[in-house]
This record gives sequence, C-alpha cells and structure tokens, in this order.
Amino acid sequence: MSWRFRNSWHASACARNLQRHSSSQVQPQSTALHFYQNRQLELYASKEANRLSLRQLVFFGRSMNEEKLIKSANYVRTELPVRIAHRLRDLQALPYVVVTQEGVAQVYELYWSAFEKFRRYPQVTTLEENQAFCEFLESILDEHAPVIPSLSLGLSLSSPHLPPDCLDAFMRRMLVSRISRRVLAEHHLALSKSLATNSLNLPDDPHVGIIYTALNLRHSIDKCVALLRGRPHDIEDEIGESVPNRGWPEVIVDGHVDTKFSYIREHLEYIIFELLKNAMTATGLNHRSSSSLPPIRATIVVGENDVGVRISDQGGGLSSARIKSPSDLFSFSHIRNATRMDDTRLGALRSASSRGVKATVAEQIRPWRTEQSNVNSNNKDPEREAGIAPHPKIGLGLPMSNIFTTYFGGTLELVSLDGWGTDVYLRLPKLGTNLEGIEL
Repeated sequence: MSWRFRNSWHASACARNLQRHSSSQVQPQSTALHFYQNRQLELYASKEANRLSLRQLVFFGRSMNEEKLIKSANYVRTELPVRIAHRLRDLQALPYVVVTQEGVAQVYELYWSAFEKFRRYPQVTTLEENQAFCEFLESILDEHAPVIPSLSLGLSLSSPHLPPDCLDAFMRRMLVSRISRRVLAEHHLALSKSLATNSLNLPDDPHVGIIYTALNLRHSIDKCVALLRGRPHDIEDEIGESVPNRGWPEVIVDGHVDTKFSYIREHLEYIIFELLKNAMTATGLNHRSSSSLPPIRATIVVGENDVGVRISDQGGGLSSARIKSPSDLFSFSHIRNATRMDDTRLGALRSASSRGVKATVAEQIRPWRTEQSNVNSNNKDPEREAGIAPHPKIGLGLPMSNIFTTYFGGTLELVSLDGWGTDVYLRLPKLGTNLEGIEL
C-alpha cells in the first residue's frame, strides 16, 4: 500500500482500526469515525499555518499590555487548530499497517480531541478569560506529553513497512509541528505570567516570553556541564557498560566566550546537554582503563548570521556495525539505525509513553536527583528495581536535538574520527529572522 494512499477504503479501514485501538484515557468512545466526515477539519486543513520568526515573537511580546495579551490569546486559539489539522491529515495518509501499530492510534486520538477543543473554544475578551484559557493550554500540554515516545514507538514498529525517507520525513513534520505548537502555547503562557507579575524585561535576565534576548552561550554550556558532572558515575543502566567511578571529563570552553544572542533557552540547553552527555559518556568508556580522562573542548564561534559551537571529544568515534553514517543517529528507521528495533529500546519507549516526555533538561536530570536522594537516604527506588529508571535509553536525544536545531533553520552535523573521537558542529541563526520550519 503506497505512502499517500487516500481512497475511501483506506479511510474507512483506518477509521475502524483507530476505533478499536484508541486510548480509553482520551475519550470513552473513539472520535475517529467522525474524522472523515468532518467538514470543519477540511476547512482548517485547507488553511496555511502563519509561520513566525523569533524576531516577530519578541517584537510583539515587548511592552505587553492587556489588549496585546488578549490578541495573543486569540491568535493561539485560532492558529493551533490549523497546525493540528495538517498533522491529522498526515496521520490519515499513513498506510493501514502503520495506523494499526501501537502508539499511533493514541496520538491520532489526542490530536483529534485537541483539534475539537480548540475549534470550539470561545473568543477570549478579558484577562479573566485569558487566565482560563491559560489553564486550558496547560492541560492540553500535559495531555500531549506521551506524543513523542508514542510516535517513536509506533514508527519504530512500522519501520519495516515504510521507506526510510518517508518515515523520517513524516516524523520530522510531526515533531517540528509539535515544537511549533508548544512554542506558541508556552510563549503565551510566559507572557501572561509576566504581565500578571510585572516581570517583563528584568535587567539581570532579559527575556520576552520564552525567548531570552541576551542568552549567554557560555553560561548555558557551563550550566549543562555542572548538571552532567553531578550525575551518578555508574551509568551501566544507560549504556550497558560500567564506567569506573573516577568522575567525569573536564569541559574546556574557548573561542568567543562572551557571545550573547536571542534564542529559546530551553531549546539551546537541551541540545547542548545532549551533545555533552554523549561526549562525556563516550570519553569515559573509551578511556575506561586510563587513570585520567582527556578533556572535551567546546569552541564558540560567532559569524555574520549565525552562532556556532564545536564540541570535540576523544570518545573513539561513532563507528558501529549498526550505524553506517553518523547522520543515521538522527533517523527513526531501523534500516538506517538498527537499534530502533531493539527490545530494550521498545520497552523503554513503552514506559516513557505511559509517563510522557516533554524533551527538556529538567526532565532528564530528575531521575538522577531522585536516585541520588534515595542513595543518601538509603531508600530503595521501585522504578529502578523494576528496570525502568534512572536512565531509560529511549533513543530520542539526538533526533530531538536535530529537530530543535533545524526548527529555526540551524544545522547539526556529526563528524566521526573513528578510533579517536567525534566533532559535533552546531550552528544556530543569531538574527532571529528565520521563519519556523513547519512543513505543510
């Protein structure tokens, strides 16, 4: 069955299957049968998303007042169902065998439910109504926490049935669109909170909504290093091998260390955190027999239009019988990345789907801190004893880092020097004029 098969048999078959496999936690009865008969969805899916740039988000968010905040609320209220509608159509276009896979139907139902809720949400006219709308947004964000691991699980199981290019293109569209919706929602939530507390544009931490207008790249790197060096030294649960308890490698930061630019700090620090985590882990493993660990070097370079970071380690490189090219680590296809079909990976994704994944640094360090707290208090961790914590390797760190990087037009490149180490080149636009990388 072809990738873009859209005839009526496919539509009804997908609907019947989604009704059987939908999550009972979303709605007591599947709404999938109504999907193909809904003219409102056709109306919203026919519209184009209004892509924004960082500069536009900052410009509108400055000098916030009640009138602008209500305008922001109604923009989010009307824009999100358009973006969701496009992704619902993407899900509808999947082959029948993919729609039957575990996790995909759950995502479909979550998106359909959110589309209906946004479509029916009344216009916001007052600050009190905006407060209620913010609570509504937060509930939707929480409901959609399982989307990333559920999609990854479903598409991993579907990998034998989809060409790698099609699978990766679908996942990119879904994840970039998800990031875009969360950016709009979280930006509005941050603007609402700032106006309520009169905390707009604090001189010691200048930001507009979720965008930091003078983000210090060196400080973000140092923050990630401190968090990573504070994690447990025994990382056997994460990588399958034990690293000697002698600490973590030093990270040397050089180059244009005073660089500041406008960016979403949560996105930047997730990327840096993931890249440094991989570099530290690889270095520890590659030098497990050495008395000391060679340092990792993070070099910051500012260009005319972008900011670059090169992270160089001596972790032995990325050579593997299961990975043909470093870029395959970004892929969700088992043809390009054979680890996608590992039973341990699939099991970790199932566990992650049950609790949700929002792709933040705080989310990653929480299990480490819980583990350390249990060690200090001599408590047993039931999740670790069950084999699902503290370091579930779900294989989403590098793919999500790549998605975050490319969302506003950046690039992430891995260069493996097999037998020595890896150089990672991160480039992010610094002018804030690039539009969101949403694909329709």
